[in-house]
Amino acid sequence: MKKSLVPALLVMAAAFGCATASQPLPTHPSVNLERYVGTWYEQARLPNRFQKACSGEVRADYALQPGGGLGVTNQCRTATGETRSARGEGRLARFEPQDPAKLEVRFAPAWTAWLPMVWGDYWIIRVEGDYQYALVGTPNRKYLWVLSRDKQADPATVAALLRYADSLGFPVDQVQKTQP
Repeated sequence: MKKSLVPALLVMAAAFGCATASQPLPTHPSVNLERYVGTWYEQARLPNRFQKACSGEVRADYALQPGGGLGVTNQCRTATGETRSARGEGRLARFEPQDPAKLEVRFAPAWTAWLPMVWGDYWIIRVEGDYQYALVGTPNRKYLWVLSRDKQADPATVAALLRYADSLGFPVDQVQKTQP
């Protein structure tokens, strides 16, 4: 049986002071979802229970669906070498005005989609290098992912994204680097 994974899924800028979790989380302006979709490789993440079994080779594939939603497929390698995958769905978060950087993702069965608690926040905080890198997190600062289009990312870019996340109040001292 396949186990669900939370998107392992998404920066470089000057910090203008230290943010806290009580401050609103900024997102990347003018995200183009057509450019965002495709394959992303996780470079680092805050530890979470959804990815506990993942020991390396974490990737997420996003595809635009008819009607504007996103198809989501996450996979990773376990310590035993098994590949685990999970399929889900993404949508624009229920905010007005709608912001393509504020998404929600669900890995629960389709019949549960009407329940608000099955949808998890997936906010695109920063995109760098012409959609080559992304910093993704949640507004409560509990989840964070650094993603890149390449399996082997530039360490300086990953470090810059983590510094930016730190300036926003994420506990980057707890971040785990992802094994290739």
